This record gives sequence, structure tokens and C-alpha cells, in this order.
Amino acid sequence: MAVRGRYVLAIDNGSQSTKVSLIDVDGVVHARARVGLRPYATSSEGRVVHPEDDVWDSIAAACRMLFSRFAGDRAEIVAVGLCTIRFCRAVLDADGLLSEPMMSWMDSRVGRPYEPADDRARFVTTSSGYATHRLTGAFVDTAANYQGVWPIDPLTWRWSEDPQPYRATGMARERLFELVDPGGLLGCVTEPASRETGIPAGLPVYATANDKAVEALGAGLRSPTELVLSLGTYVAAMTVGSDPTPAEAYWVNFGSRPHQYLYESEGIRRGMWTVSWFRSLLEAEPGQGERLYSLEAELNAGAVSVAAGSGGLMTVLDWLAPAHQPSRRGAFVGFDGSQDRFHIYRSILEGLVFTMADHSAAMADALGREFDRVVLTGGGARSAVIAEIAANVFDMPIERAEAEDCTGTGAAICAAVGSGMHSSWDDAVTAMVRRESVAEPDRALVRRYQPFRRRHTELRSRVHELTEWMASP
Repeated sequence: MAVRGRYVLAIDNGSQSTKVSLIDVDGVVHARARVGLRPYATSSEGRVVHPEDDVWDSIAAACRMLFSRFAGDRAEIVAVGLCTIRFCRAVLDADGLLSEPMMSWMDSRVGRPYEPADDRARFVTTSSGYATHRLTGAFVDTAANYQGVWPIDPLTWRWSEDPQPYRATGMARERLFELVDPGGLLGCVTEPASRETGIPAGLPVYATANDKAVEALGAGLRSPTELVLSLGTYVAAMTVGSDPTPAEAYWVNFGSRPHQYLYESEGIRRGMWTVSWFRSLLEAEPGQGERLYSLEAELNAGAVSVAAGSGGLMTVLDWLAPAHQPSRRGAFVGFDGSQDRFHIYRSILEGLVFTMADHSAAMADALGREFDRVVLTGGGARSAVIAEIAANVFDMPIERAEAEDCTGTGAAICAAVGSGMHSSWDDAVTAMVRRESVAEPDRALVRRYQPFRRRHTELRSRVHELTEWMASP
């Protein structure tokens, strides 16, 4: 059924910032805003939390900023699509407010059974569940943001009917929110939430999924022969399928369409974070607002003149060790004094692409399929250098989603389908997603990169052995 109105409000709460957009039925962005998140609060106990009420505060501030820039009629907004960071854990009191700071996906506790910290704890949910409650007052969440230590049935997308998962996760059923599928109604914006955010009261809020699945949807991922390479804080290679069974080379996540699954290869923790870190070393003062990525543009321009192989410099991106291998560390190898900042920068990008090409090939082999193109998303997708490297390392055409924020587009698609602005998922993707071709393989460079990739594969293994040795008594 067609609905009246022109826009959906897409909320994309990521690892480093919250972005909001007003998007029309054709996927065109009419207003956007972004508010950065504060630095994580960390401790030696492996605790990594969002300080105070930072996630909700950033959502509210970003919405207020967006509406200050929007000259149109708010009555033309049909719905809200809400997407937040995955693998976070929020512990709430009886009123639905945080009883302790929200745990980041990097917090060691999110990989362990839940243990209440104090008597105020009443509910345990995800970041999307918390944001949903702040927007709507409902104790409801999207089923597709529950991955990891949760008593959820991956076949039914609902809480398990077996008592064992509740014992294993430490989560009693009465502590958990009700679940809806992507595109399902979560509730409507309350008056208090409207006053904080500027979103019209009564506007329906629709479920999306976890941020990577929503990003893949916003990139138009539909075919099992396509690979989305998400170049964000966490770098992931993704494709779609219908079987929830994982394998050694990939794990299975809930998708952004009901009962579709997202396959993810092994990824890189703190992937594009490395670019931000390197840029910060070169800045006289930390970048602010829209100047934030100006130095990155300069680095991209300089890296174009650096030949494949970065003058012998190779980067192993292992800056955040996984819990099962706490001694793992990254490394820069091959420095001889001839390389400058552009060599270092290109080496970081080449190391990223080499690593993900290996992980993607392992996933393809395990799935028994071949990929015929790579679609770049995330902040790194704007880099022509990454596109050129990827085309020649993957030996495939490289496309890029035109949307600056694919996760926002994916959230808008979920809201458009849920509200009836589009009659089906395929119709919504066709209407709202556009891609552009950005790089094709160059046969000479494909051949040149092959030995570099083989060396990098071997180097990663040797660096892991070295850092284990360094950590030994």
C-alpha cells in the first residue's frame, strides 16, 4: 500500500560517530549530519565502554543538527530506520536507562556470559535495543543485531526454546527484549524523545539489523557472486546466503532481510583505524568537523606516485589482538630509510588489501563459489588508491556504492519497506541504491602484485610467531 510522504530518517550509529540522513524514495539524500563519539573509556581489565550516555547523546545531537539544516516539511517524513553498532551490550535498569556504561564491541565482557554488576540491572540488550527504548519507550529490538553471546535461535530468529542457552549466556528470558525482524515496527517516537531529538512525535521506527548487514544492504548486495569489502574501523568481506551454518573460513551473521544470512570472512580489527592513527601522527592539531579527512586526501594523492610494493615496506595489521591470541601484534617490516610517509601510507593500504584478499579467497573456497566483482563501502571506499590496489590484488572489477553512507541507505531501505514506501526489498534496493565502476584490473599490475601478496601471506604467519615468542616468559 502506498503511503503519503517523501522521506525516511536513517540513523547510523557507528564505532566512531553517529550519522543521520533524510533520504527520499529514490535514495537521494536531502540532509545529513554527523556527530563524533567520545573516546572509549578503557581499563586494564579489558573493559572498553562508551562514556556516560554517549551513544544516545550522539544520536540526539546528530538529529538536532540534521533538522537545523533541513528546510523542508517534517510532516513529509514517513518513518525512521534505526541501525547501531553490533556486538555492544547495554545493561538497563527497570526504567530502561543505563545502569552502567554501554560495553563496546571491544569489551572482553561481551564475549563472556552476562554477570549483573549490581542490583539495579533489570534488562540486558544491544545498543539498538537501548536506542529503540530511548526513541519509543518500548522494550523491543531487532532480532538481526543479536550475534555472539545471546540465547537466540539462528533458525527462527527468536529467543531459544531450549533452557541450555540461557544457562550458557547467563541471561534469563525475563531480562531480554521482544524481537522483530528487519523491516518490522519497533514502536513510535515518544514526546520526550521528540523534544531531545527534534524527530516528530508519533513517527514509526522500523527495525534494521546489525551495522555490517545494513551496510551490505545499502551497497545493494543481492548476488552470491558479489563481494562487499567494508572499509571501516573493522574491515570485513561479506556475501549473502540462506544457510546459517558457519565454517572455519567464515562466520554467519543475521542479514538485513528477514531470514537471509550474511557470510563474513575473517576481518581486520582496527582496519581503517590504522589510517586514522597514522594521520593523527602527522597532524599538528587533531582535525575537526569537515576538515577531519583533509590530510587523508593529501596522503591518497601522494600515494599514487608510489610504485606497487611500497618500496619493500610491508604492514601487518594486527593492532587489536583477539581474545584467543592475546599476544598477537602488528608490524611494519622492510623499512630502510628510503621510504617516506606516502610509502608508509600505501603500505598500510596494501597490507589491508592483501589480508582481505586472502580471507575472501578462503571464504570463496569454503562456499564453493567464485566472486566476479568487489563492491567497496565505508570511509576507505572513497580512496582511488585502495580501489586501484584492490582491482589488481583481487583481479576483479571494483565498484563503489555512490552513497557516502551505505549503512544509512540500508537503514532507509528497511524503513521504506516497513512503512510501505516500497512494496518489496528488491524494489527498494533497485530504486534506492546506485553504484559506479571505479577500477579495472591492469594485467601488468596483477602480475606484479602476485609475489608481493605471497610474501605478505607468509609474513603475517612469521610476525604472529615472533610476537608469541616476544610474549613468552
